[in-house]
Amino acid sequence: MFEVILKKGKEKAVLQRHPWVFSGAIEQVKGKPANGDVVKLLDVQGRFMAWGFYNDQSRVALRLLEWDESVAIDDNWFRQKVGIAVDSRNFVLADGKTNTCRLIFSEADYLPGLIVDKYADYLSVQILTSGIQNNIAVIIDELQRLLQPKGIYDKSDASSRAHEGLETANEVLAGNPPPELVEVMENGITYGINIAEGQKSGFYCDQRDNRMLVANYATGKKVLDCFSYTGGFTLNSLKHGAASVTSVDSSALAIDTLKRNIVLNGLNEAKHHSIQSDVNKQLRRFKDEGETFDIIVLDPPKYAPSRSALDRASRAYKDLNRIAMLLLNKGGLLATYSCSGAMDIDTFKQVLAWAALDAGKQVQFIHQFCQPEDHPVRSSFPEGEYLKGLLCRVI
Repeated sequence: MFEVILKKGKEKAVLQRHPWVFSGAIEQVKGKPANGDVVKLLDVQGRFMAWGFYNDQSRVALRLLEWDESVAIDDNWFRQKVGIAVDSRNFVLADGKTNTCRLIFSEADYLPGLIVDKYADYLSVQILTSGIQNNIAVIIDELQRLLQPKGIYDKSDASSRAHEGLETANEVLAGNPPPELVEVMENGITYGINIAEGQKSGFYCDQRDNRMLVANYATGKKVLDCFSYTGGFTLNSLKHGAASVTSVDSSALAIDTLKRNIVLNGLNEAKHHSIQSDVNKQLRRFKDEGETFDIIVLDPPKYAPSRSALDRASRAYKDLNRIAMLLLNKGGLLATYSCSGAMDIDTFKQVLAWAALDAGKQVQFIHQFCQPEDHPVRSSFPEGEYLKGLLCRVI
């Protein structure tokens, strides 16, 4: 077993069970562990601190797994963690109206670098660390034993794999390849999911609760769904009686899938209009044309992948929300989100306050959105709370 020595004064986060140790906090590595090996972390006096995955190519050199020296990080350990994570999602799937959710959420489920999403009878997996890559065989075997999926597909095409010295992957890991569209159900609404070619793992199940919350306000309203992807907010709004919904997304594949989803659910196609366009440009076109809406949803991609990008991202969020506020009818609602982990909710509120000031509007925060229970936030890892949002009344 290889040993890694922590620098003096760097013990606090480890003792508080934060799962990351950065390369600059390491005093010495004894031996030459391979990337993804499980190593023993010691303090400078040689006392045990934790077991963790090692990777000398990553800024996060150690991803900690276990703080009890007597616990072996073996196949049984991985099987137990997978089982606990899967069992904890049973409530999400219990009512029969939802058959898609996140089964494993990386550090939150003590499996750093592993994302597993359930899409009906298929599983989509993202492997983002060398440690998980080294142990994926037993993890896949346990997922098969517990769930008997028709197929498990590897969507490990995230850029973060490069930081771990891993190449992208897009392939079947077990069972059959998924069809072009896998039909899943969320809150009684059916979606066609393209696992192989869709964004991320294929679908954004982290907005499940928020789609319902926004839809409750949509009856009789004119709704604009920006960054609509395959139509989560659009479909919920139409189902709840929106007078009209306009969906904007830059992806032709997403727009085509959204249209199919409207037909799939028997919703009123005449009440829907889709636009394939850059959202920022389209919002400015709406402004020039004098177009207005009662509800606008802004669910953009991650603008701040790291804290170093936060200032630039804040300006982008401010400009996006400013334009949206100018398109709202008096008393209209803005449901606006950030999926950037570096953007905390207080900073996001400040950004919206700046946007309102520049737009000459007053804003009331009437609801705070967050990620659902299948995306838990571990108390020792607040970085896991990446999704935040606000429902704003613009007056």
